Amino acid sequence: MTDRIHLEGLRVVSCHGVLEHEKVDPQPFIADITLEVDLTAAGLSDDLSRTVSYADIAQAAEAILAGPPVDLIETLVDRIATAALAYLAVEAVEVTLHKPHAPAGVTFQDPESGGPSVTIRRERDAAFVVALGANLGRRERTLVSALEAIRSDPAMRVLAVSDLYMTDPVGGPDQPDYLNAVVVGRTRLAPWTMLEKLHLIENWYGRTRDVRWGARTLDLDLIQYGTPGDPSEFASETSELTVPHPRAHERAFVLTPWLDADPQAHVRVGDRITPVADVLQELGTDGVRPGPEWLR
Repeated sequence: MTDRIHLEGLRVVSCHGVLEHEKVDPQPFIADITLEVDLTAAGLSDDLSRTVSYADIAQAAEAILAGPPVDLIETLVDRIATAALAYLAVEAVEVTLHKPHAPAGVTFQDPESGGPSVTIRRERDAAFVVALGANLGRRERTLVSALEAIRSDPAMRVLAVSDLYMTDPVGGPDQPDYLNAVVVGRTRLAPWTMLEKLHLIENWYGRTRDVRWGARTLDLDLIQYGTPGDPSEFASETSELTVPHPRAHERAFVLTPWLDADPQAHVRVGDRITPVADVLQELGTDGVRPGPEWLR
């Protein structure tokens, strides 16, 4: 990620430090914060929801620095980074905190911005589930290439891949059988950025969206982002992004490879969080058969 938002020189006078007098004698703390955010959509749309408000980040950091005393500036920078990553658009954050008046027993050249500092960098680390499918062209080769494209992206870490399954088409016009698989992993990407990357991979293989549920050279669906029931869980129902997938729990061609890739997987069904194994047992696996081995 090359897009960044910088907040430099946030100065707060507060009481933090290991020594007893530091907890009662205020001194300045100066924070520099760098946010890594994909600003492509924000730049094109002029839409604040596609970026992050630097005012919100600055005020959150100020509240942490002005809060109850702690011993270590390491604690403060970690709290600021955690607060920044609570904003979904932030993919990574770097925080540097200066303590220019630190009682170190030595003289620092610049009494206002010198002295010791601590820098940390933290990345978003969200779980994802992606379903792969193809029923046109060289299906096996296309799925192998799509999987390799996901694996090669440094912002996505693949943890498990299911076997391939041959599945009957569901809905839409008459069309060939599908090959399906599921990938589970973790990512630093915001959900809409991840979806855009998946669409780009689809486009490489001539994916079109002329007919709903029609045949396709490649289909990459973001089934779930974050962990159900966890603060990382993300839900969206817009024309641009709908996640978790609203029909995943009805589709054996998704659940079967998903369970193969992650036997402990859970899926949200309305207000309930249910093991995928239980949903699949009730749904059944009609129309889903073992497929060929992955091409090497």
